Amino acid sequence: MNQGPTVFAQVMAGLNDVELARAAARHPMPRASRSLTAYDHLAAMVFAQLTHRESLRGIEACFEGRPAATYRMGIRGRVTRTNLAYANEHRDWRVFSDVAAVLMRRAKRLYLDVAPELDLGGADLFALDATVIELSLALFPWARWQKAQASVKLNVMLEVRTDMPAFATLHEGNRHEVASLDDIPISPGSYYVMDRGYLDFTRLRRLHKAGGFFVTRLKKNTCYYVAESRPVDKTAGLRCDQTIQLNSPQGLICYPEPLRRISYVDPETKKRLVFLTNQFDLPAEVIAKIYRHRWAIELFFRWIKQHLRLRGFFSNSFNGVRIQIWTAMCAYLLVAIAKRQKNLTPSMYTILQIVSASSFEQVPLPELFTEHVTRTGEPGAHKQLEMSYL
Repeated sequence: MNQGPTVFAQVMAGLNDVELARAAARHPMPRASRSLTAYDHLAAMVFAQLTHRESLRGIEACFEGRPAATYRMGIRGRVTRTNLAYANEHRDWRVFSDVAAVLMRRAKRLYLDVAPELDLGGADLFALDATVIELSLALFPWARWQKAQASVKLNVMLEVRTDMPAFATLHEGNRHEVASLDDIPISPGSYYVMDRGYLDFTRLRRLHKAGGFFVTRLKKNTCYYVAESRPVDKTAGLRCDQTIQLNSPQGLICYPEPLRRISYVDPETKKRLVFLTNQFDLPAEVIAKIYRHRWAIELFFRWIKQHLRLRGFFSNSFNGVRIQIWTAMCAYLLVAIAKRQKNLTPSMYTILQIVSASSFEQVPLPELFTEHVTRTGEPGAHKQLEMSYL
């Protein structure tokens, strides 16, 4: 008797088959794989992320051991290590990056009603940063970064209100993160917070002219003069609030408009921070709070590195590494979408652990997180009837 879809199929329901088919059609394989479709490939890689599989052989063993449950997951092909290895080599990684982009947009719509921690008048707040995923130079010579290091770099624009990635790119480790400012979509009126590694005045001016507001940190070697100073509340940690103008020959060309410089001393660490922004209307205290929210993306990177498979790779190729990283992003987004669609209250970590242990079960997802009362009667009450002897 059919008892309904498996837990894994319920998680995968966050993606429409038509959307995956469109992404696969945009980036076809040189030779189509009849035994492993794009959905089978994606499902197998997401399954590996959610259940912490260590190898292609481990993925194959799981699916071969439960053929009926595999069918109910929607997988119709033969998920063998040979087929997966071939697909990781030849199916374009852009199929999965397109799928991740679709899931990002869906997650954004589902989390629209989440109240922001910092009220910016309805404007979105994005944190932009990059994380380095280290690789072995002996196994991944194409990813050489420095003399004896290899890596790839994942650039993410995180929506702080929802802790959901809104945009991401993946490049070799030798590409500087500031170049990602050329790729990000800019929404007029939104705020973009980033560290001082993104201080490139040509790119920041592009963001400014598109209607976005940036908050970053000023480097010590920046040449400028103070055009105006405003009073500040030093009891709140502020030291100065100034309007500055770049006065170096290159600075005058790259960013001729005035900028705002705010000096702030963190009351906890006593560290002095100097912020740079093109937003002149908000109080200086709010600018400091905006920069504090940049920590959200550091927590996001730490979470995905700890709980998803971004260290050991199933393939040594350029294409296979990118497929695994993009499917890790898809796994995170699919769990986040299921959490919202099923009104699940536990944390993402708890949901991930329960799904990992219950992927083949045919149980409605909300029931896995229902508290069952197994305690009956009052404490100390007799649990066994007394026997009478004649």
